[in-house]
Amino acid sequence: MKLYHSPTTPFGRKVMVLIAVAGLQNRINIVTVSGTPLSPGSLPIDQNPLGKIPALEREDGSVIYDSRVICRYLDDLASAGMYPAGPQLWDVLTLEAMADGILDAAILMAYEVRIRPVDKQYPEWIEAQWAKIDRALDAIETGWIDHLNDACAMSHIAIGCALGYLDFRHDARNWRQGRPKLAKWSLAFAARPVMVATQPPAV
Repeated sequence: MKLYHSPTTPFGRKVMVLIAVAGLQNRINIVTVSGTPLSPGSLPIDQNPLGKIPALEREDGSVIYDSRVICRYLDDLASAGMYPAGPQLWDVLTLEAMADGILDAAILMAYEVRIRPVDKQYPEWIEAQWAKIDRALDAIETGWIDHLNDACAMSHIAIGCALGYLDFRHDARNWRQGRPKLAKWSLAFAARPVMVATQPPAV
C-alpha cells in the first residue's frame, strides 16, 4: 500500500500514528508530497480529485480518503481496536469529528496568513475560525476530559494531533490558557513515543 502524506499535515499525522499503533509500518510505503490549493505541486490529484492528503492507495490499486476513512480502514485491517464496539463508538467518532473540525478551522487560519497577500487577508475571518476552535476546546475541557482519561482510542489520537497542530501553527494563541485539564492531558499524551516520532518538522 502507499500513503500519500506530508510531514506537516495533521490529518496525515493521525494516520501515521495509527499505522504505528496498529503495527502496519511494513505494509505501507510513505510517499511524501507537497503543495497548496493554489499550487498543487506533487499533491496526489490523480489519486484524489480533491487534491487533499492523506490518500491511501490499497493493494488492489484503489484509493481511499480522507483521514477518517483511512483510519477506520486501517484499524479494521489490523484489528487494532481504536474504534470500540457498542455505544462508546459514538463518543469516539464524535470526538474525532470535533478534532477534525478544529483542524479544518486552524488550517484555514494558516492558509489565510501563509497564502493570501497581506492586503487580501480578512482578520475577521481568521477570528471567526479561532472562535470555533475556542468553543471546541472549552467543550473538551468541560465535557469530554473524562473520555480522554479512559483507554486510548482514535478520539485520543485525533485530539492529540489537533492540539499538536495548534502548537505548530498557532502557538501564540496559547490555547492552554484557562484549560488546565486539557493542558495536563496534552502534555502527557504528546510525550508518548509515537507522538514524538510523528511531530512535524520546524518550518
